[in-house]
Amino acid sequence: MTDRTTTPTTGRRTRLPRPIGLTLVRPSEIYGAEPYFHELTAGLDRVVRPRGHAVLLRVLPDREAELELCRRWSTEGVVDAVVLVDLGVDDPRVSLVAELDLPAISVSSPEISSGLPAVWTNDDVAVEEAVDALALLGHVRLAHVSGPLGLAHSLARRDTFTAICAARGLSAVTATGDYSSESGERALQTLLGDESPATPTAVVFDNDLMALGGLAEARRRGLDVPGDLSLVAWDDSAQCQLSEPPLSALSHDVQRIGEMVGETVLAVLDGERPPTLEAPPIVFVPRGTTGPPVP
Repeated sequence: MTDRTTTPTTGRRTRLPRPIGLTLVRPSEIYGAEPYFHELTAGLDRVVRPRGHAVLLRVLPDREAELELCRRWSTEGVVDAVVLVDLGVDDPRVSLVAELDLPAISVSSPEISSGLPAVWTNDDVAVEEAVDALALLGHVRLAHVSGPLGLAHSLARRDTFTAICAARGLSAVTATGDYSSESGERALQTLLGDESPATPTAVVFDNDLMALGGLAEARRRGLDVPGDLSLVAWDDSAQCQLSEPPLSALSHDVQRIGEMVGETVLAVLDGERPPTLEAPPIVFVPRGTTGPPVP
C-alpha cells in the first residue's frame, strides 16, 4: 500500500492525506452504547473528509495500550494528527506527542491541555446551571454521579458541584460510575441506600447512559420520577428524549464540537497555531424527570 500519487500536470509525487487518529479507553460495550463519541466523530469526519482525511478511531483496554498505539502510529506514519480525549491531570499522552513531534489537539480545558491547541466545553458553567435549576424547583439535597475520577473533566465537574452546592447552602453527596447504565444503577443504589433525612431528592449524572440506569433503578424501587426523585443527564442524546419520561439534560451540540475539533486539526496541519476554542454553551433542558420535590 502506498500513500503517494503522481500529479498528471507536473509528474511530481505528493503524499496522500493520512487519517486523523482518535483513541478511546473504554470497554467496547460502553463505547457501542454511548452516543457522545459517535456524534463527536461524525462532526470531525464532516470537516476533515473533504480534505482527504478519514477518522481512524481505536477503542483500547487501558492507557498503556493507548500510548503504545500512538507510538506505533507515529513510527509507521499511519496518521497525520491525533485528537486526545478524556485527558487526565498530567496526562502522559501530552508529553508523548511532543516527544514524537506528532501533531495533536485536545478536547479538554486549556489548563489540562498543557499548551496543545484545544477545544473545550465550560463544564463549570453547566454544573452551576444544573444546580441552580434544581434549587429553583425547591431541591435542597442534591447528588452528582461522576465518570471515572482519573479523568480531569470528571474531577472538575464533581469539585464544581460540591463547591456550588456549598455556596448555595445546599446538601451535596457524590458517587462515581464508569459511564455504563449499570454503574448508574449502582450509584443510585448507594445514594438512596440509607433512606435517611439527608437522602437526595435530585441527582445529576455525567452522561446519558448512567442517567438511564438511574431511571431504571428508580422504577425498580417504585419511586415516582420526578415526584420522589428528579434526574438530570449530561449530553442530551436522542436516548434522553425517547426515554419514559423524557430525561431532563445538560444539552450541547456534540456534532458541532466535533466540527470545531476538525477545524482545529486542519489549522494545525496547515502550520497554524490556532487559539483555544470554547464550544457553544451547555444549557439545561427541563423535561419529564425534573420537578419540585414532594413535601
